[in-house]
Amino acid sequence: MNSFKQFLSVSAVTLGIFLPMSGMAQTTSESPRAQASQQASLTDGEIRKVDLDNGKVTIKHGDIKHLDMPGMTMVFTAKDKGLLSNLKPGDKVKFMVVNEGGKMVVTDIRPAN
Repeated sequence: MNSFKQFLSVSAVTLGIFLPMSGMAQTTSESPRAQASQQASLTDGEIRKVDLDNGKVTIKHGDIKHLDMPGMTMVFTAKDKGLLSNLKPGDKVKFMVVNEGGKMVVTDIRPAN
């Protein structure tokens, strides 16, 4: 009976150590939603304001599906200020945005056809 108690003790300690680690592994692996967010696609929008000096652009846009974001008007940071050089308020565009550490970054923007 003594060896059975030792077995239970060792098992409990082992579970106490490894169960939290398995939970950590699950939280660090990418969820299907996180994987989908990496598959960015072009979104329709209309330019409201361009701040070339600060590399920012305000866009009224439709739903951004890969980020699970509803349509709205918001300010984005451009990955490269050169993306904004030919834009003006009222331009209809297609753009790609990604979430980089909680910051919405435009990586591509072009005239809508």
